[in-house]
Amino acid sequence: MENFVASPITSVDRRSTSRSTESTIVGQLLEVGQALSGSHDLAELLEMILTSSRHITCSDAGSVYLVDRSASIPELVFKVAQNDSLPITSFQESRISLTTQSLAGYVASTGKSLNITDAYSLDAALPYRIDPSFDQDFGYRTVSVLVLPMKNQEGETIGVLQLINRKQQPDTRISQTNGITATQSYSTWEEQIITALASQAAISIERNHLQESIENLFAGFIRAAVQVIESRDPPTAGHSERVADLTVGLAQATHNVAAGSLGSIFFTDRQFQEIRYASLLHDFGKVGVPEAILGKERKLYPAQLQSIEQRLLILQSQWQLSCAQAKFQTGLPHQASNDCPHCHHQQLLDVELQAKLDRLHQHWELVKRLDDPQVNFVPGLLDSIESISHDLHELSRWQYVDLQGRSQPILTATEIDQLMIPRGSLTLAERKQIEAHVVHTYDFLKQIPWTKHLQNVPEIAGAHHEKLNGSGYPRGLKAAEIPIQSQMMAIADIYDALTANDRPYKPKFSIDRSLSILRQEAESHKINGDLLDLFEQQQVYRVVGHSL
Repeated sequence: MENFVASPITSVDRRSTSRSTESTIVGQLLEVGQALSGSHDLAELLEMILTSSRHITCSDAGSVYLVDRSASIPELVFKVAQNDSLPITSFQESRISLTTQSLAGYVASTGKSLNITDAYSLDAALPYRIDPSFDQDFGYRTVSVLVLPMKNQEGETIGVLQLINRKQQPDTRISQTNGITATQSYSTWEEQIITALASQAAISIERNHLQESIENLFAGFIRAAVQVIESRDPPTAGHSERVADLTVGLAQATHNVAAGSLGSIFFTDRQFQEIRYASLLHDFGKVGVPEAILGKERKLYPAQLQSIEQRLLILQSQWQLSCAQAKFQTGLPHQASNDCPHCHHQQLLDVELQAKLDRLHQHWELVKRLDDPQVNFVPGLLDSIESISHDLHELSRWQYVDLQGRSQPILTATEIDQLMIPRGSLTLAERKQIEAHVVHTYDFLKQIPWTKHLQNVPEIAGAHHEKLNGSGYPRGLKAAEIPIQSQMMAIADIYDALTANDRPYKPKFSIDRSLSILRQEAESHKINGDLLDLFEQQQVYRVVGHSL
């Protein structure tokens, strides 16, 4: 938004205003209104309101206050100050009580305008006064003052516009010595003009507040959404925030590239915000994934492992009982002897039982070992897959008798499949349910009435698991179909997953190791190699506190 500066009018008394001057003023008001409607920054908006009002009325100084009724005691917030005779170099926003003792406070409280010819000659019966300390400190003289309420469409005063010292000549500098002679009072016609401008300003301020409220609402919703995600998946707490920081950091680095394949990529402030929101919400669809799968830390669920242990204990007890019954059936020897056939048979029964129990213990240790998601079926870590599979199927052939007298396998086919997961803790079916979170994310975010500047959040978040070669999910998009923001998020997401120290299914990888894995992904044309080079060269990972 370019700064709007209206041409000063030295006199706008309605009785002497020519048609050309009226036309000029109306034109200026239209220009100001258009400029106000296009401003989205509150500070810029308030400066524009004051500057325009001062130029139209040829005022030497002025200020803008906003009414804050959020606290139990309403206050006036001193937002903007301007003075041609005394350049303001270090203005600081301040607050004053909303009372009728000050000019601005009176107007904000009553909603009435004040048009004062000489601020030093106020009737003592009036409730308001000016504070002369500013004039005394800076050798200034406040004479004519016009104070107007800025009201919203409901008629509520949301701010105050104060103009000081309407000058005879635009270039005059006001001081204590010439304040009276160099200024003039504000005319009724002039008051009407600025009242109209104040009404336009109030609408723009209200619109700005509404926009800010909407953005705060979005920000609050996103914070709540992230908390929901993390509450359902505690091991990944902090992941969404880190991915957002990394993605925005990579976007900023890309924005600053002047040449090469990334040289034509630029982002506005709104687009950076869009990227951040999409990154924070990229895993929101996990709310649609069963919590047991989402928080699965080992190949077997805890209840499954406990059940297997109980089955083994039952089988052990049944074997021991069977052995005792076999001993009883052979009869008790009268005297223990090495050559006693009864003794020899019972010893064989004990040896056989112990061998079976030892084998049972070995199988139980194997089950616990395989249940660890960090144990992968790769050379050097375990015996051959065939040997392991043989042992598991042997265990599955052992039967125990349940309470209903039915024979049941110690290990089910489903449990064998889970223990034989080659990497991580999820079966293929469980992994597909996890992968479905991207679809859930997109479907959920698509239902939100995003503002125009945030309308791409669903598409960006919904494509962060796509791969350039089409091997990603959920839609199998290829390079040209994947938003560049999603390509950035993919790098951030993988990097954080690799370096995170809170994942139960894998160890934490070093930065070097993680970057090496990312380079392999780039070489396989799964992620954007140019973005990865920039990520590494600019050490974008430093935004989450990492350093080589």
